[in-house]
Amino acid sequence: MSGPVELLARLGASVRGGLADIGDAARLLLRLLALVPAALARFRLVADQIHFLGNHSLAIIGVSGLFVGFVLGLQGYYTLQRYGSSEALGLLVALSLVRELGPVVTALLFAGRAGTALTAEIGLMKSGEQLAAMEMMAVDPVRRVLAPRFVGGLIAMPLLAAVFSAVGVIGGWVVGVLLIGVDAGAFWSQMQGGVDVFKDVGNGVIKSIVFGLTVTFVALRQGYACRPTPEGVARATTRTVVMASLAVLGLDFVLTALMFSI
Repeated sequence: MSGPVELLARLGASVRGGLADIGDAARLLLRLLALVPAALARFRLVADQIHFLGNHSLAIIGVSGLFVGFVLGLQGYYTLQRYGSSEALGLLVALSLVRELGPVVTALLFAGRAGTALTAEIGLMKSGEQLAAMEMMAVDPVRRVLAPRFVGGLIAMPLLAAVFSAVGVIGGWVVGVLLIGVDAGAFWSQMQGGVDVFKDVGNGVIKSIVFGLTVTFVALRQGYACRPTPEGVARATTRTVVMASLAVLGLDFVLTALMFSI
């Protein structure tokens, strides 16, 4: 009987630990959301994080958006040409970017570049006992360290998604108009007439805000809860990429189903 009893005990311990982690993460998220006004009141700290998370990610976001636009221009043209609708290439590129690829790909790149940097930074501060020293000096590390980074990621992510989509549209224009020879007037007029500001662009902005919140929170949570050892920081950084990427893809399906079914 020791075998089944021991297995049941381990299962119960793992379930209890998982529920405790979920509860602890929920409490941290609520605290960060409640501290958003306080962080905005000290906007200098938030601006530094926007620079760290946003400006340092511009290169990979811009280059990735350009090449995604190139691919959309090529694939879209060859697909639309079968139906005699190559003039709608601009509409196809714009809708693909502002609705899906812009927010999703930017969030995945943001998780791989900025999310890992946040986790490593917070994890190193924890392993170096800097967070513990703040608590000894009656300074709340969540308010002073985590909240500005949370707000910075929340602001930087939609801006990066907008840059990605804009550069992607330019890439589609370069391939479709300059290289293939699609009429430039048809390219831009179809895009202007078919893209709705509120339904298409607005939904993309909402997605990018949700993804920014998710990725930034996962990164901060993993760094704040990691073991204060080099191995613990490395594992937390890996978990950040995996968990944030899966969360973005899952939330993208849920948000798309909700937005475009109404």
